[in-house]
Amino acid sequence: MRTVDILTEKPYQVRIGRGLLRELGGQLALVHRPCRAVVVTDSTVGPLYLEEALASLQGAGFSAESYVMPAGEEHKSAETFLDIQRFLIRTELTRSDLLVALGGGVVGDMTGFCAATYQRGIPFVQVPTTLLCAVDASVGGKTAIDLPEGKNMVGAFHQPILVLCDTETFDTLPDLRWQDGAAEMLKHGVLADGEMFALLAAGSWREKAEELVQKNVEIKRSFVVGDEKDKGKRQLLNFGHTVGHAVEWLSGFSLSHGQAVAIGMIAETRTARKMGLTKLDEEIILRGAQANGLPVSFPAAAQDVAAAILRDKKRTDGGIAVCVPLRLGETRLHMLPLEQVREYVEMGLMP
Repeated sequence: MRTVDILTEKPYQVRIGRGLLRELGGQLALVHRPCRAVVVTDSTVGPLYLEEALASLQGAGFSAESYVMPAGEEHKSAETFLDIQRFLIRTELTRSDLLVALGGGVVGDMTGFCAATYQRGIPFVQVPTTLLCAVDASVGGKTAIDLPEGKNMVGAFHQPILVLCDTETFDTLPDLRWQDGAAEMLKHGVLADGEMFALLAAGSWREKAEELVQKNVEIKRSFVVGDEKDKGKRQLLNFGHTVGHAVEWLSGFSLSHGQAVAIGMIAETRTARKMGLTKLDEEIILRGAQANGLPVSFPAAAQDVAAAILRDKKRTDGGIAVCVPLRLGETRLHMLPLEQVREYVEMGLMP
């Protein structure tokens, strides 16, 4: 088992290895006394892993129940959030109890936000079952739901008490979910590790998944620790997400998150090059995306993408901080004035 210590204000560990789901109860008992636990999962993951998770928790002395939400980003909604909260009330969960997020990023975001707000905050555990969630969403404490007006517009910072990543669960992932994880790992490569980017861009790396999860969690840790509330260097992790979140939203989520991030990274790098902010050629990122089966463009109108960006939570009165990749492994923030957002998008979407 590999471990990564996340030394945030409330420290926790990310534990990575095959077969760890069977040890969920025992691992959790090391950081929290046995209590009532509600496992939140979705209709895709539940049939695969819920029974095993509940059995492990019960075997370690936890009283475990479950809530199964419909799968899909469209269900990361206020309606689902309130339904889960009512379920927790009906089951008489208390502040000394906890939640377990068993699934991908949607389940993790939803469960984390429920934990952050139920009775003003209870502990929760992340058990990622997708590569994307393992290398990104499960670490760092960002939780949220979507509204019709925008993605992740209502949320909270709420760190888990443990992240338990069983890489054996990746064996059931369809190719699309591997591609989603590849996009976020390519992003981390651009931010901090050119050698890892080259490995990923070669397109054959799945047998190294456990090692890559550890490496990517360590990279994300370097941006999160010391900037938990996303006020400084952590904003560099938004590379690809300024345009990416907008096109993901405009697609009605027909684009997956990783697909949208890949498109966003290429567009944002292209704009930075055209603005004279970098000499890095977006073709490098484009080829890395294509090698992993990711799309490199989306037919969205610049005015619609710009409007979506201007509604995003990244906006401040002074503008939007965008990430500029200087070279593979080095980036910096650039403050983009609000009045330049439309032009920024147009330059990025047009080759």
